[in-house]
Amino acid sequence: MDVRRIGYILYVKKYTECIAFYQNILELNILFKNNELTCFDLFGTYLMVEKEDRNEFLVLTDDHEKAFSCLRIHVDSVLKWVNILKAKGLDIDYREHDWGTVAKFFDPDGNLLALKDEATFTRQMKEYDFSNSK
Repeated sequence: MDVRRIGYILYVKKYTECIAFYQNILELNILFKNNELTCFDLFGTYLMVEKEDRNEFLVLTDDHEKAFSCLRIHVDSVLKWVNILKAKGLDIDYREHDWGTVAKFFDPDGNLLALKDEATFTRQMKEYDFSNSK
């Protein structure tokens, strides 16, 4: 497989609010945009926020439960970013576990995002016993 780039496409109903969130709250830079989508630089990959256009999803009510995926962003200090994002008005679930620190929050369309400390993730990869992975 000759991979050139990897990205994440997020279909949203609250397009304008989500664009403002990713641009102003998370401070992602816009790579390009048109009337239907905005593509952000997501720390070396891309996040394309696109207006939902599938009829079966457009008719869902706001109280419909989504099948959540989670866009996770690794940082050096989760607590530092929690404080920055809380100052911007986000409600954040911050937790410290023996396997690492995470902070979860939602964008305006109800998509789940999480911050994760890079140090414990890197440690977990180094300590993993590949001989037992088969």
